[in-house]
Amino acid sequence: MTASPSKATALTCPQCHAAISSDDVTCQTCGANIAMITLMAEREMIGRTTGGTDKLRPVDSLEQLVPRLGEYLVRNGYVNEAQLQAALTRQASNAGSSQSRKLGQTLVEMGILSHETLDQAIAQQILELQTALIEANRSLEERVTERTAELEAALVKLTEFNQLKANFVANISHELRTPLSQIKGYTSLLADSLLGPLTTDQVDALNISTQAIERLERLINDLIRYATTAKGELTLHLQPVSLSLLAARVIDKSRDKAQKQNVALASQLANLPSVFADEEKLYWSLLQLVDNAIKFTPSGGRVTLSAAEEGQRVRITVRDTGIGIPANRVNEIFEPFRQLDGSSTRRYGGTGLGLALVRRIVEAHGSQVNVESKLDQGSVFSFTLGQPPKTDTKSGNA
Repeated sequence: MTASPSKATALTCPQCHAAISSDDVTCQTCGANIAMITLMAEREMIGRTTGGTDKLRPVDSLEQLVPRLGEYLVRNGYVNEAQLQAALTRQASNAGSSQSRKLGQTLVEMGILSHETLDQAIAQQILELQTALIEANRSLEERVTERTAELEAALVKLTEFNQLKANFVANISHELRTPLSQIKGYTSLLADSLLGPLTTDQVDALNISTQAIERLERLINDLIRYATTAKGELTLHLQPVSLSLLAARVIDKSRDKAQKQNVALASQLANLPSVFADEEKLYWSLLQLVDNAIKFTPSGGRVTLSAAEEGQRVRITVRDTGIGIPANRVNEIFEPFRQLDGSSTRRYGGTGLGLALVRRIVEAHGSQVNVESKLDQGSVFSFTLGQPPKTDTKSGNA
């Protein structure tokens, strides 16, 4: 006769004896860690079956899982202060000997606690620590969520602020350009003697005014360029560009300023392939870098515009023997409206937009501006550009 299969035994929590399933990690009733409580129960059974009080019971090693067991036992009324001190004294006297015991086993051997009570106390402390950890994690998650929401809100506000700033700069710049065009026009008429003859002093005064008008016009154009790029309207018209021809334009445009400051100006761009770039924006960027190098190079110094092939790319470099940049402030020079000398008596003028715009233009070309500088020894600004894509002459496709 075949025995019928026995009915499956219902699973219960070792802590509170509530019904649990085989998939439960914690008890839904008391929150106890099922694996931990089961392990304690198994070690308790092993400890009781091995016999002998001289051997360290496996359950005693669970004391390593709980901090400051003595304080917990006193706080929850398992023992009083006198009993705890007596156990600690005995434990200290047996330290280092074969009679060495942990605090829990010492309390059991002294008859102050039973094995069952000690196991219950340790299990309860583990449960409380687990609950506290879960609560701490929940609280941490809530704080992280709150901080993330605050950062996202701050980012939105910053984006809105930058957009408002860009719009403001664009509007003001266009408003300034209109009267400036009229001033420039009438100054040109005066300089050409179309409104009557001029004396020598008047001609000199007009020449100075014309230079000031040109400088103001450059500043306004920089503001308009900044506002355009800040609003994400920077577009590139990519085409093959001859660096040799472009460098010649930059050197010719910068020569007068270099001569006035007694700065030697040179270029080294022979036998180089073309680059794939927006010609006017690249010209403007190189002009800014050279102009900036001349501005910060003392009399008798040197500024060099050069380029060299690096694989399939070309590195363009502007090197000067100027005042240099402190290592901890290199990143500041690319911040809009930022001058390293921000005082009202600063020696070098400008809006602080030139390098900021150069970086945006270079990054739009898929590159980045690298800076190497030492105080009183000069600076090196460089970036790479790709060569024009090769064309399949057979099919006519790029």
